[in-house]
Amino acid sequence: MTNIDLKKINALLSQCSREERHKMLHVLRQEFPIHDLERKLNISAEVILEAIDRSSDLTLRGVRGVIAEAAFKEYIVNPMVERGWKDVPINGNPAYDFLIETPSGLKVKIQVKMQRMKKKQPMHAIEANKKLFGAASEMWVVETQKTRGGKDSEGNDTRPYRFGEFDIIAVSLHPSTNDWGKFFYTVANWFVPNPADTGKIFKFQPVAMSVNDDWTDRLETCVEWFESGVKKTIRTSG
Repeated sequence: MTNIDLKKINALLSQCSREERHKMLHVLRQEFPIHDLERKLNISAEVILEAIDRSSDLTLRGVRGVIAEAAFKEYIVNPMVERGWKDVPINGNPAYDFLIETPSGLKVKIQVKMQRMKKKQPMHAIEANKKLFGAASEMWVVETQKTRGGKDSEGNDTRPYRFGEFDIIAVSLHPSTNDWGKFFYTVANWFVPNPADTGKIFKFQPVAMSVNDDWTDRLETCVEWFESGVKKTIRTSG
């Protein structure tokens, strides 16, 4: 098919009504799935999306989480790979979602999390823990613990992450910006420790509403912070 043929088809489509174009789309969709998941599940993307739309808030929270990971790869990691960084394959189920390698050879473990929401609105840090974050009324919050709970052989909670399990957190700010490409980053070792066990990360962490010396909107900057080895704790007021 030549470009002239395509132009003729486009011209014909432009003369059709919206309803007629929608019917044509339906015909084409029978032959051309938009994603391989349709083949794997043997069902159309429209039905999959309808199922997600009808799901509970808990399910939607999980869906947003995996969208955040996919968006991070699409909008952040892939462009960096084009600039000489490496997206290193991950084996097993570690505490991090991405392993990237800088052009200089430094490997960095990145955990992607969603900005926390409450009643379908962005949640403030003070709402998560007034005792620790009572002065953080002008800060967002991210939940930094594993999705599934459990106990180890000694009866300790396995949901909290331990310091060192990942190097950087990438917080999706979609809830407050409506932009899946917007992330804030900080060094994981700068997190507020769990008061009951300082070797573990506290389950909630305050997130600045604007860039400062704790949080940045550039992954490259956060990698530099991590590589510097600076030791501190992010501020809990703002």
